[in-house]
Amino acid sequence: MRQVPSIREDYLYFEQLNTRWRDNDVYGHMNNAVFYEYADTVVNGWLIKKGSLDVPKSETVGLVVETRCTFFSELKFPNIITCGLKLNRLGNSSVEYEIGLFSDLERKTAAKIIFIHVFVDVKTRRPKKIPQKLLIPLKTLMKN
Repeated sequence: MRQVPSIREDYLYFEQLNTRWRDNDVYGHMNNAVFYEYADTVVNGWLIKKGSLDVPKSETVGLVVETRCTFFSELKFPNIITCGLKLNRLGNSSVEYEIGLFSDLERKTAAKIIFIHVFVDVKTRRPKKIPQKLLIPLKTLMKN
């Protein structure tokens, strides 16, 4: 099935990030690996802002077990990227985030990233039921 860009209204949380000089590759656009850095930054930044992740004190942490990115248009330096965030799925010990990367004021995503966290005990690294402290804010990222 062919993927189509999402629009800003599809997301529930937004954060703006500046592209960096080092993000561009020899082809003059953002290297594909950098897209995942932006996804990681917006997800973990949101968790910290919500008080759900207190590095290094948290007893439960999310490990990334799967990512995938669909590219629709170029991003490059210099630019402001708006990162949209929402939850596609909320399980007992895992969540599937969707991050939309928008070039400056564009309405459609330049890229759409799927980012799956499995929450684990920080010591045993075994899956753990998502604690209430995390579950409550996560639910705010789900569309009804």
